[in-house]
Amino acid sequence: THRKGQTKLLDRRPQSKGVSDAVAILCRIAFELANQNDEKGIADTALDGIFDGTKSNAAALLLAPYDLEEIPTSNDVTVIAWKTVGTPKYHRLTKYLAKTVLESGEAVLGRDISDDSQIASRDSKGEIASTSIICAPVRYDKQIVGLLHAYSTTGESSLTPDDLEFILALADNVGLALKNVSREMELVEDLSQSRSEIQQLRSQLGAESEMIGVSPALDQVKQDIAQAAPSRATVLIRGESGVGKELIARAVHFASPRNKGPFVCLNCAALSESLLESELFGHEKGAFTGATDRKIGKFEAANRGTLMLDEIGEMSMAVQAKFLRVLEGHSFERLGGNQSIETDVRVIAATNRDLEVAVAEGEFRRDLYFRLNVVEMLVPPLRKRPEDIELLMHYFLDKFRSETGRKITGFTDEAIAELQKYKWPGNIRELKNSIERAVVLCRNTIIDVGDLSLSNLTTSSDTTGILLNTSSYQPHSLEEIERFHIKRTLDYHDWNKSRSASVLGVERSTLDRKIKRYELVRPNV
Repeated sequence: THRKGQTKLLDRRPQSKGVSDAVAILCRIAFELANQNDEKGIADTALDGIFDGTKSNAAALLLAPYDLEEIPTSNDVTVIAWKTVGTPKYHRLTKYLAKTVLESGEAVLGRDISDDSQIASRDSKGEIASTSIICAPVRYDKQIVGLLHAYSTTGESSLTPDDLEFILALADNVGLALKNVSREMELVEDLSQSRSEIQQLRSQLGAESEMIGVSPALDQVKQDIAQAAPSRATVLIRGESGVGKELIARAVHFASPRNKGPFVCLNCAALSESLLESELFGHEKGAFTGATDRKIGKFEAANRGTLMLDEIGEMSMAVQAKFLRVLEGHSFERLGGNQSIETDVRVIAATNRDLEVAVAEGEFRRDLYFRLNVVEMLVPPLRKRPEDIELLMHYFLDKFRSETGRKITGFTDEAIAELQKYKWPGNIRELKNSIERAVVLCRNTIIDVGDLSLSNLTTSSDTTGILLNTSSYQPHSLEEIERFHIKRTLDYHDWNKSRSASVLGVERSTLDRKIKRYELVRPNV
């Protein structure tokens, strides 16, 4: 029996008690289907409904891929869920029957089919267990998206035309439920996309609004951003710790044609060599101890966007070699994998190291240095931007009193003078932390000198002066100067590493690494 069109079960005509019972079951199932929020829930509800309303022993829901734009074939539909009652195993739908229903759009009822292998599939013994079968198309928006398959294995419970009408009606409700779930998924995706765009706009506004200042030095940086942004060229941002290199990188990204793509940032100094490689390129499940799942790397995450690598000078030589290959356009593989992956990523690197010295000392690859240094941007230290200090002070004051709810009106003249004459070895990061601390600890409604907690540390250049201010001049290496500066900072703060790292303008992990590198030891108390 072939049936085309919608079910006649709900026609306005006198109904038998059996039909009335079936209608009642359909109404209940329709209500339950409307409350499902995924394909599995719809499938389970529909299959239970088939057993409630027909004489089936086994049933299954088959669906085509969600994004299939053409009429599905028998190869496109797959079993989403199946159930059996009183029979040990579900026997798959034959390709012939699936093809017939999909191409004709008609439901099929087959009876006395124990010898018809085109309609019913054989078991492992070569026998056909089914005695009757129904296959009905599932539609939404007049498009066939799947099939309902049901069969009986006993002659006493052979499927009837009434069962066919029931399954046709159920298929219509399944299609409507799938349509609702599909629309809900689209709304969720649209909402997620909207939230992502809002977050990007906030980041873009943040990148622009936090570039506070009127100094010629900052104006030059803004001009560099405007020139570098439109191109695909690699950018190397150089400057001391705490000057805002990530903020500059964000500004470049959001002013570029890639601004709708992701901006991904990775601090190379915060990770060991093996972890850095995994973060950059990703890893497969089981690639190493603790790799319980597949994880994509930053290169994949930043596809069609921008990848910022902070403290690029701390990258090991082994990782530099692999990074250079990808930078030159070669594909890469995740750790533990063999699938070649290609991405479209613009790289922005940042460093506070003298890379030329690192190249000369064999700590940084010469070819990678030239590959990175296509467009160079120099970010000035805060002490070279004295005109911007008071503007930044008031900007951070507004920010932190809003966050904390403190009723602080401003700074005393003495506090302003103290902040302006300070050298800011930790640059904007240190100024930001100092204002936040003053807002939290301020005892009145205006910040005074006593509310400030400025260190007596000096800048790198001042430290050099201290080292070289001897009666007989002796040159010192940059490493000696850095070691001296770190040691003095740690001693000043009684080896409080978190506080010392904050003042130095570096991450705690970077400070730990440098302590180990310079073999610094806390003096005995």
